[in-house]
Amino acid sequence: MTSGLAILAIGFLLGMRHATDPDHVIAVSTIVSRERSIVKAGFIGILWGVGHTFTILLVGAGIILFGLAIPARVGLTMEFSVGLMLILLGTLNLTGAMQWISEKFFPAHPKVTGGHAHIHEHGSQVHLHWHSHGREKEHHGESLTPPAWIGGSSSRLGLFHTLRPLFVGLVHGLAGSAAAALLVLSTIREPKWAVLYLLIFGVGTIAGMMLITGAIAVPFSFVGYKFAWLNRSLVTGSGLLSLGFGLFVCYQIGFVDGLFAAHPNWTPS
Repeated sequence: MTSGLAILAIGFLLGMRHATDPDHVIAVSTIVSRERSIVKAGFIGILWGVGHTFTILLVGAGIILFGLAIPARVGLTMEFSVGLMLILLGTLNLTGAMQWISEKFFPAHPKVTGGHAHIHEHGSQVHLHWHSHGREKEHHGESLTPPAWIGGSSSRLGLFHTLRPLFVGLVHGLAGSAAAALLVLSTIREPKWAVLYLLIFGVGTIAGMMLITGAIAVPFSFVGYKFAWLNRSLVTGSGLLSLGFGLFVCYQIGFVDGLFAAHPNWTPS
């Protein structure tokens, strides 16, 4: 029992370390680079970790419990998808398309005329103003107490901002699930303990990514309001890094590891 608990504790710590992998950090940095709230950034990290843990547990359990075999080309394709995702995230950041999508399809309020309640956020505080659209000017009246449903972190993030890190985490978990499961099988022979290890590993990953995203958001939080040019530089830098690393990953997997060759060479890592 003691040795089993020790293995699970190691799994938690390894999960936290796994969250620091370069492709993970680069991907979430593009997501939180426009986020000025450390609390929201931490919640984004949790969402990424939940998505990552879901696919790690799903595919890993299939390998451990049912002997699921993943062909080399399929495994390389899963890892290649991470490179494509990094390219997409970097491109969206550099072009501003991420913000456009959020405002276009998930706006803070619909376009209406006349008096209505308008949600605002200053710092990390959400509140309402009476707001009216006129031909010559706009006027904001006295603040209102926000309803209780606005107080939750998921409500503040919005649907798009909630689903985005969850999906990115799913893709990352899919790419790393085979390696995690095979590593567990080499050390833990009991299937139930092996699956439990994967779950604890995932919880450690969630905790690690929550800390990482909160830390990444710190400079954006402090410079965003006073030094807009520096905030834009940080956003651009994260986008370029994601784009460049994504291209490197795609080249490495597509040509060096042979995804596009007749005989691909894949070692889960």
